[in-house]
Amino acid sequence: LHARYVLHLLHETRKHLKQLPNISHVSTCYSEEVTVCGDLHGQLDDLFLIFYKNGLPSPSKSYVFNGDFVDRGKQSLEILVILFTFLLIYPKEVHLNRGNHEDHMVNLRYGLCGAEHDVKGFVLNPTELPFSCSFSYGFTKEVMQKYKVHGKKILRMFQNVF
Repeated sequence: LHARYVLHLLHETRKHLKQLPNISHVSTCYSEEVTVCGDLHGQLDDLFLIFYKNGLPSPSKSYVFNGDFVDRGKQSLEILVILFTFLLIYPKEVHLNRGNHEDHMVNLRYGLCGAEHDVKGFVLNPTELPFSCSFSYGFTKEVMQKYKVHGKKILRMFQNVF
């Protein structure tokens, strides 16, 4: 997805989340169910399996995602794009809670193997990460590899979302 669309999605998601209280109250009647998910950790296949078994979010199908969307897997960004899109389309049926892996400092620790950072926590030379980091799938590293030109801007916007 082009960086312009990712940035627009992040902007709209931030705008939506700023209107919500810090604590979400989700209630249903006895005839409805809510699917609660957690710890996707960049595993897009797991998200697809959840949707395959339980159905896509819709006015009749509510979801609560309990954070840890990113790190460890190779497709954290894709998971966020899907979840943020569903959040904006079905704001009453999709609820997202931030996990510790959505914290910028945790992203750095899981994905950058001690790479040199600036004062704000951004990698000084993301293209010069040590070879030993290639086994690690941290969110920060993933974004910088997928969006070489706009990666820092996307990461800053992501930090502003949560």
